[in-house]
Amino acid sequence: MEVETYCPYCGERISVWVDAGGGGTQRYIEDCAVCCRPIEITAHADGDGEFSVDAQRGDA
Repeated sequence: MEVETYCPYCGERISVWVDAGGGGTQRYIEDCAVCCRPIEITAHADGDGEFSVDAQRGDA
């Protein structure tokens, strides 16, 4: 499932992929497609199975 968010480094809008079968809460590191810095992605599913993501700097 593709979800859009913003890079916490460069501020660009990016798309990240969430595994819909991977559970209701997921955490992983993905590099920004624009600036290539590591982003810590936390994905949460709501009651309808739709995901929202929180993107934080992975260098902290």
